[in-house]
Amino acid sequence: MRSVQFLIFFSVVLLIYSLVNYYIFIRGMQALPTAMIFKSWYPWIFLFVSASYIVGRFMERAWISPVSSFFTFVGSFWLALMIYLLMAVLVIDLVRLITYFLPSPDFITSHYEQIKKYLFFTLTGLAGIVVLAGHINALTPRVLRLDVHINKKAGVMKTLHIAAASDIHMGTLVGPRRTAQLVRMLNACHADLILLAGDIVDEDLAPVIHNDLGRSLLKLKAPLGVFAITGNHEYIGGAEAAVRYLETHGVRMLRDTSVKINDCFYLAGRNDRDSKRFNGKERKGLDKVLEGVDMNFPVIMMDHQPFNLQMVADAGVDFQLSGHTHHGQLWPLNYITEAIYEVSWGYLKKGNSQFYVSSGYGGWGPPVRTGNRPEILDIYITFN
Repeated sequence: MRSVQFLIFFSVVLLIYSLVNYYIFIRGMQALPTAMIFKSWYPWIFLFVSASYIVGRFMERAWISPVSSFFTFVGSFWLALMIYLLMAVLVIDLVRLITYFLPSPDFITSHYEQIKKYLFFTLTGLAGIVVLAGHINALTPRVLRLDVHINKKAGVMKTLHIAAASDIHMGTLVGPRRTAQLVRMLNACHADLILLAGDIVDEDLAPVIHNDLGRSLLKLKAPLGVFAITGNHEYIGGAEAAVRYLETHGVRMLRDTSVKINDCFYLAGRNDRDSKRFNGKERKGLDKVLEGVDMNFPVIMMDHQPFNLQMVADAGVDFQLSGHTHHGQLWPLNYITEAIYEVSWGYLKKGNSQFYVSSGYGGWGPPVRTGNRPEILDIYITFN
């Protein structure tokens, strides 16, 4: 049954992707002069870049190699470029529709073919610059300090220092160099505790194993331990295999359970809400996750997708860390995530409960961020 659902989902996505690319392709063909030599090359170049991501992903399942990585990288950048070219073409077509009912100046009429050609190269160049700037931004995460006060006593602890990251998406695009960078930045915080709030690996575990990315995770150091939860991407690729891999590389996975740390506070971790969708198992309710927890102690929880925040506040959780949204990753998609989530990125307080949704360290699809900065969280918690 799940195979049929995946096939339907994949078919719908492929259809939409093909229609968007065809629309951009046709408008490009119409913009290029017939006598221009580049026009004969344009269809083949367009076919190559637009098909690369799909080709690369399929190749990775059978043969992980520099060739499959090359196709995946090219295709990933095309995903970002495609979004901005689509926006440009839509704006041009809207202007064309408006001017259709208005008389055109003689200059535009007499130079129409040249104007189309210059628009093609200018807009393509501008979109390329935006994507390049977004790629540089994606490679330069910042360390963001967050101060949180919890009005509870935590045994002998007066403060707790946490280094955290979410949405790492280790795999082909976030490979050895960026994984090593993540570990260096987390360790540089010299925190008591390290938390990884889901989507640690991308859909496919094979590139993670092939590139031995777990070797970097073994270098994570924190006196109170390294803890993590599953995200939806762990489930897309097979959560059990991903969890086993992470646990054999020094990461303790919290799956719908709570642990008391240092006899001072509780740390809870929830399975991703998409667990039923991908493996048919419903995650435990929040009451079961917190069963046996003494709410007189501070309760810190990780839940990858920031839904039902009021339910979390009603349950008495003091601080929740989430990710998943990427805050849209590519502008203007952040407006969509802001409409879906109560908080798409940043801090929120509801009653006595506090929430932070991280924009994430890595990204899905294109290694490009134009809507926000990738981040590592340096969290300082004080207790009453």
